[in-house]
Amino acid sequence: MPLDQDQAINEIEGFLLWEAEKDRARSRARAFCDGLPWLTDSQRWEVELRYCQDQRDTSRAYLERIAVRSTALRSEYEGVYRALRRRLVTGLLSGTVAVVALVTAAAAGLAWR
Repeated sequence: MPLDQDQAINEIEGFLLWEAEKDRARSRARAFCDGLPWLTDSQRWEVELRYCQDQRDTSRAYLERIAVRSTALRSEYEGVYRALRRRLVTGLLSGTVAVVALVTAAAAGLAWR
C-alpha cells in the first residue's frame, strides 16, 4: 500500500530525527572517551560502541513510551472533542427550536388578534 504525502513526510522526518539521535550518541560517546585518556584505541572503540548501543536502546525505549502516550492522548482528546461537538450541536438545535417556537407563538398570537 503506497504512503500518502503526510505519511511519507512523517517517515522521512522520523528517519532524520533518528539519524540525528544516533549522531548525538556518537558525539556523547566520543566526549565520554575523551575523559578516559588511558584507553587504547581498541578499548576506546569498544567503549564508544557500547555507549552508542546503550544510548540508542535508551532513546528507542523513550520514543516508544512517547508514541504509546501520544496514541492514548489522541484517543482521549478525540473523545473529548466528540463530546464537546455533541453538546454544541445539541445546544444549537435546542436554541433553534426555542427561537422557532417563540416566533411561531408570536405569529399565532398576532393572528388571533
